[in-house]
Amino acid sequence: MGVSFSQSQTPTPDLQTSYPIFLYIFPPSDPKKKPKVHFLKLTLYTFTINFHQSNLSFSIPNLTMYKSPTVFHCFITIIIIINSFVLLSRGVSATKHEDIGIYELNNGHFSVKLTNWGATIVSVFLPDKNGKVEDVVLGYDNIDTYKNDSTYFGAIVGRVANRIGGAKFTLNGTSYKLHANEKGNILHGGTPGFSDVVWKVKKYEKDCESPCITFTYHSFDGEQGFPGDLKVMVTYSLVGNYKLRVKMEAKSLNKATPVNLAQHTYWNLGGHNSGDVLSQKIKIFGSHITPTDDELIPTGKIVSVKGTPYDFLKPYTIKSKIGELPDGYDINYVLDGEKGKKMKVVAVVWDDKSGRSMKLTTDAPGVQFYTGNYVKDVKGKGGCVYEAHAGLCLETQGFPDAVNHRNFPSQIVNPGEIYKHNMLFSFSIKDRKDLGSI
Repeated sequence: MGVSFSQSQTPTPDLQTSYPIFLYIFPPSDPKKKPKVHFLKLTLYTFTINFHQSNLSFSIPNLTMYKSPTVFHCFITIIIIINSFVLLSRGVSATKHEDIGIYELNNGHFSVKLTNWGATIVSVFLPDKNGKVEDVVLGYDNIDTYKNDSTYFGAIVGRVANRIGGAKFTLNGTSYKLHANEKGNILHGGTPGFSDVVWKVKKYEKDCESPCITFTYHSFDGEQGFPGDLKVMVTYSLVGNYKLRVKMEAKSLNKATPVNLAQHTYWNLGGHNSGDVLSQKIKIFGSHITPTDDELIPTGKIVSVKGTPYDFLKPYTIKSKIGELPDGYDINYVLDGEKGKKMKVVAVVWDDKSGRSMKLTTDAPGVQFYTGNYVKDVKGKGGCVYEAHAGLCLETQGFPDAVNHRNFPSQIVNPGEIYKHNMLFSFSIKDRKDLGSI
């Protein structure tokens, strides 16, 4: 016999507590016998209850029926005493509740709005060549919609971004089964991943030359099946006139674990409500890709883009080759340039109509180029309805499913080590310019 409880509560970040559970087992006396002193058996169970965001649950495994020598049939009366459980279920926690809010960074040239729900970029406002300011990222008007989002608009995804085939891997002789959320695989860290939790605001500086905000999150051991406690930190900062820096770090506290964080903003340089991005030009500084199977799991091969629809070594409009693919682009590019943690150019995107361009650099080894293929009838900001290809993602990252391919760069972070991942978005507003020279 098992006993289990589950209750929804107000999101409470970073709370993992052990509580003693006392089970008093009272076998009743045989009704055919005279009353006498009853046999009493006391069993003490202690285990961990994880209060993680919106789910509160625990279970008591393998309770068995007890029989008294003088009783033909017996049932168990269980009294569960959990100090603080009632308080926690009513939203009172052992840690301070972290409010969910919107935070703006503005340096007088452009502005970025963010929320600590998923450490998400909510909007980026940029002028066009005529001085008209528009929001160039897809998103929603309110936080509640982000909580029900399935597109990962603007969020930090992890603990391991992209896909892990079969939702499993082996590390240091131990096999780990993860919480699958897509066709038996795990995508973007599972459900909920880092995109669907409340992050703490560690630092917020807005009245300075380089405004910035830092979000932190404590991912607990066993979250979505991943091993070890992990402290995660993401800092967004405005540097220079039109530059947005994203700095991601994670520290493993007690176990080796894979880490692969990614920033999942959907960009449309023509404006979030301007239609699709197919006429925008892109140049990708990656001469190889990691091809995938039908479930978008890498095969383990690394192949050249030459002669394929994935060749953007020279600038082309996105629509020029997208028709050669079933749905659109959703592939990891192996970035050119020096290996290691030096910053290198990832891609340049340019919108002819608005004159806006975006150059991305990173120290990650790969980038997922995704053209919003599965966006359909999504009601976004200002009532705008987003459809397929309404935005594009450039998710710098480690290679997908690297934990299952030894020839891919390792994503394992050992206890005490620090994972680092940096991105720099540089925007330009020009009348006309050849994309290749940007």
